[in-house]
Amino acid sequence: MRLVLLLIVMPSFGFGLDLKDINQLKNWIILQEKPVKVDWLSFEGYPIGRAEKVMKHDLNKIAEIIQDIDQYPLIFKRVTETKRLDSNVVHVMLDMPFPFAGRDYVIKYSVRKEKNLWAFSFHSVNHPRGILKSGVVRLDNAAGIWVLQSLSNNKTMVTYAWNGELLGNFPDFGLNKAWITQGTEVLTWLDEALSI
Repeated sequence: MRLVLLLIVMPSFGFGLDLKDINQLKNWIILQEKPVKVDWLSFEGYPIGRAEKVMKHDLNKIAEIIQDIDQYPLIFKRVTETKRLDSNVVHVMLDMPFPFAGRDYVIKYSVRKEKNLWAFSFHSVNHPRGILKSGVVRLDNAAGIWVLQSLSNNKTMVTYAWNGELLGNFPDFGLNKAWITQGTEVLTWLDEALSI
């Protein structure tokens, strides 16, 4: 059985960063091979980071956790808070290491299921209750995609890719290290949550 989870994220100003065919893109620049493979490329003017790892967990169990955005602060340690603004709109707040300001984004998401495909997509939106706190940098172009591919009953290839912009006072020379850290943390924390 093959099941794929897609997170497609679009900027809030009307055109989208469509990452649904992320695995067909070429010319990835490898940043790290293990414990999580992390690479990046430039796509439609945005830096896209990607992390991949084979996890010894059932695909459906992984998909369940990824879809439960309300529980992200318990799973992903840099997510400090999620606020549901509407049934499918969430305000996500992130902690950044000192001396950088926190980041946030407001997303609208949807779920699509087909025979062997399960898509969970989201894109940045403006929402009247998505209030930006003082000292926090809004990631208006937040983008990402999850791809889950079942390799066997209890083995799944997990791919997570995201728009690697950090904006604010974050220096460009630190982006490669930030992407390695983010990709490794996100997949490690997901794996840990599945092992409980």
